[in-house]
Amino acid sequence: MKKPKWVVEKEQGKKVERDATVWLFGLHAVRDALMNSSRIKLRLIITLNAQIKLTEAIDYAGIIPDVVDARRFTAPIDPGSVHQGVALEVKPLDWGSLNDVAIGEASPRLILLDRVTDPHNVGAILRSAEVLGASAVIGMRHHAAPETGALAKAASGALERQPYVRVRNLADAIIELQGMGYLVLGLDGEADQTIEDVLQNRKDRAVALVLGAEGPGLRQKTKETCDTLVKIDAVGKFGSLNVSNASALALYASRARA
Repeated sequence: MKKPKWVVEKEQGKKVERDATVWLFGLHAVRDALMNSSRIKLRLIITLNAQIKLTEAIDYAGIIPDVVDARRFTAPIDPGSVHQGVALEVKPLDWGSLNDVAIGEASPRLILLDRVTDPHNVGAILRSAEVLGASAVIGMRHHAAPETGALAKAASGALERQPYVRVRNLADAIIELQGMGYLVLGLDGEADQTIEDVLQNRKDRAVALVLGAEGPGLRQKTKETCDTLVKIDAVGKFGSLNVSNASALALYASRARA
C-alpha cells in the first residue's frame, strides 16, 4: 500500500533533521562545545594559532583537528563570520521535551519566545538565562532562531549548558505549562501591571515569561493564552528595550527570593 504524501513528507523531514549538522565558530563557542560530553563532534578545522589556545579542550574532546593555513580557512561558514581561526562541525543538541526541562526544580523560571528570529538576540537571551538561573529557553520550531554558529557565538558558550527547546505550537506549550502549575506572564509594554505587582507574595510559584519579537511583540493568540500581561517597571514614558535586555530584566524581576 502506497504511503500518503503527508506521511512521506513527515518521514523525509525527520531524516533531514537527523542528518543535520551545525558549524560552530569562534574560540568561546568551540571551546565549550569541545568540553561538552553531550555534544557529538564531527570535524574540527583550525589554524595553528587557535589550536595552541584550544589545546586543552581539543585533548579533552579526543578529536583530531584539520590544521589549516590562516589564509586558506575553508570551513563552510559565512565568509563574514568572525571565526577566530576555528570551526567545529557538530550535531544539534537534544534537550528533550518541554516536560523534561519544566519539571524538577523549586520555583522554576522559563523564558518563552514568540517568533524571535534573530540568532544574536536568542544567543544573548541564553546567556542571561544561564546567569539568572532559568530552567530553559523555549523557542518555536518554525519562525524562530534555530541552533546555528551565529547563535552559538552570541551565546558565548551558554548554548552548551542552557537548555534551548523548540516547540511546534507556542499556545499549546503555554497551556501545557499551565497544566503543570506555571503562572504564564506575557510581556507587553501596554499592560497595566508590572511583573513585581503580579508576583507580590507569589514568587514561590513556577513562572514562565513570554516575550515577543521586537516591533510586533506578542501575537494576539499568545496574549489570549497567557494568564496575565505584564510590563517591566520603567522610569519615564518613552523608549523600549531590546528583547534580550527585556528578558534579562524580566527574569531578574521574577526571581524567587526573600
